[in-house]
Amino acid sequence: MEATTILPILKKKLAFLSGGKDRRSGLILTIPLSSDQTSMEELSATLDYLLSIPSEKCKARGFTVIVDGRKSQWNIVKTVVLMLQNVIPAEVSLVCVVKPDEFWDKKVTHFCFWKEKDRLGFEVILVSANKLTRYIEPCQLTDDFGGSLDYDHNDWLNKRLVFEKFTKESTSLLDELSIINDSDKSTDCALLPSFDPETVLQTGNSWCPMEEELLAQPQVMKLLDSLREQYTRYQELCRQRNKRTQLDEIHTKVMQVVTWLQGPGSELLKTHQAIGDSMRAAQALQQKHEEIESQHSEWFAVYVELNQQIAALLSAGEEEEVVELKALQQQLSDVCYRQAAQLESRQNVLQAAQGFHSTTQELSQQLDGLLGMLCADVAPADGASIQQNLKLLEEKLQTVEAGLSSLRQKGGVLLEQMCSQPPWMLEETESPAGEQQDNIQQIQAVMEEMQLRKQRCEDMVDVRRLKMLQMVQLFKCEEDALQAVEWLGELLDALLKTHVRLGDDSQETRTMLDKHRKFVDVAQSTYDYGRQLLQATVVLCQSLRCTTRSSGDTLPRLNRVWKQFSVSAEERQQRLELALKFHTSGSHCITSQVSEQLTGECVEAESLDEVDSSGKTLLDRLTLPVIFPDGSEQFFGSPSDTAAAAEGVRELSVCAASDFLPFLASLPPFICF
Repeated sequence: MEATTILPILKKKLAFLSGGKDRRSGLILTIPLSSDQTSMEELSATLDYLLSIPSEKCKARGFTVIVDGRKSQWNIVKTVVLMLQNVIPAEVSLVCVVKPDEFWDKKVTHFCFWKEKDRLGFEVILVSANKLTRYIEPCQLTDDFGGSLDYDHNDWLNKRLVFEKFTKESTSLLDELSIINDSDKSTDCALLPSFDPETVLQTGNSWCPMEEELLAQPQVMKLLDSLREQYTRYQELCRQRNKRTQLDEIHTKVMQVVTWLQGPGSELLKTHQAIGDSMRAAQALQQKHEEIESQHSEWFAVYVELNQQIAALLSAGEEEEVVELKALQQQLSDVCYRQAAQLESRQNVLQAAQGFHSTTQELSQQLDGLLGMLCADVAPADGASIQQNLKLLEEKLQTVEAGLSSLRQKGGVLLEQMCSQPPWMLEETESPAGEQQDNIQQIQAVMEEMQLRKQRCEDMVDVRRLKMLQMVQLFKCEEDALQAVEWLGELLDALLKTHVRLGDDSQETRTMLDKHRKFVDVAQSTYDYGRQLLQATVVLCQSLRCTTRSSGDTLPRLNRVWKQFSVSAEERQQRLELALKFHTSGSHCITSQVSEQLTGECVEAESLDEVDSSGKTLLDRLTLPVIFPDGSEQFFGSPSDTAAAAEGVRELSVCAASDFLPFLASLPPFICF
């Protein structure tokens, strides 16, 4: 009988085993009668269930039954006692009927249980609650009878339900585990027990009975032992089957990874071998490669997970399993490492291609800039700007040379990356010599094209450099020609302003005349130098195919200044010659007068006339301006300088025309004209 079948009756607590014992170690069965009419059928069912709980050994010691009639009628009590005779006559040792204090005194006298002992098979005593301790220790009585034994009927009932559930589940589980454990080990582990073994074991292990004998603890322990044994076998069986299943799953996943990497993954790499023909194309290829890498990363993540699982199984696997696992691990690693190497090689090629195309684009822009500068007209304002443009041109050419050198280096790196693939990688490619050869030819063609463009620019730079150097020379010639004009103007200015004196005697005049000739020679050299420079500018302009820059400006200025200088120099020379003639005539006249005084000879009148004539001519010449070819006039020196020169001439004329002996006598003896 199970508690669940009569659970509503058991909840009524018509009878219970509190766990207390009498002095003979017999169990105490308590029947608490209530004021309501008690159903004998329900009580009988309750007693049948309760008496099925203790072991046979425990039953052999007999029961002490406490019939609590304090809240019941006498005829109910009597009926219950008589019913005990039919239900448990052999197991009952003593029946203690707890009576009310004064309620049954008269009726008891009409029925003496002790007289019925032989017929009943057990002793019946009528006792009040406070005297029940004469037969049973207080510690074995519940608080209803003044004892100290704790008893919770609901808790007891719940434990019974748990116990019976455990017994039922464990028994069924043992049968199922026995069938599963004895089945073919190669069979799939599809046979699962109806109950969770862990839960059932946990229920049994946590079982805390109130009384070992009362709640059949040995039965629980026996079930637990059997269950543990069968469950251990079941776990080992499941472990073996799970290991086989895990090996099969790992093998399946490994094959999935290998199949994808050697199939679609390899095809993706085979169909993407181009390097692009521009920076934008290379970037698009890089983006596509990143998408391919992303797809591979998902499978590489599976590889990492599988490798960890295989490593864990290898540490605790059997010899046969270890061999199989190592073979799978080696196959998986080989394929993954090869594919990773291909991805890395492709990545290196694309990075090198981007660097190559970037340098090509930059070099092409530099060549375009240089070509644009070479194609532009050169019209600088002066030689300094030409020098600056020439320097800029040289810098651009150096930049282009550095860019071409960098392009060769980047191209070499790209070719090395493309040609450094492992042999097995080339074997897996369908046509390694096809597209790769096209890529190599493309790289070489780009470098050759850049080399040709650079060479053409260099040739144009040489022409432009020569032209600019000629322009620098042209500007230099023009500057020097202008300098010659300035120098000639300064000589003219010096001639007109400072070359005024005519000398005090013939010797000084001759000296001044010699200096004048040298001065004129310097001016002539300056003029000739300017003419040569201007002729050079004409030649350079013709070479440069540009309009003569100096013929309309510098050359007329040079000629004008030279003509002015020539007129002024001629006038200065004539005046010095007149002065020399005057001084020579005057000196001769004075010498003649001295000789006349000494010898008595008469001075010729012609000498005096010559002095007078040359003096007047010189004086007239001093008053005249220099008339330039353009009609302009210019005097030598300032008016005071001219007046001083004229006064000297007059004084010398007077001395030559008068009696000069007193004057001569007054002169120092070393003065000679």
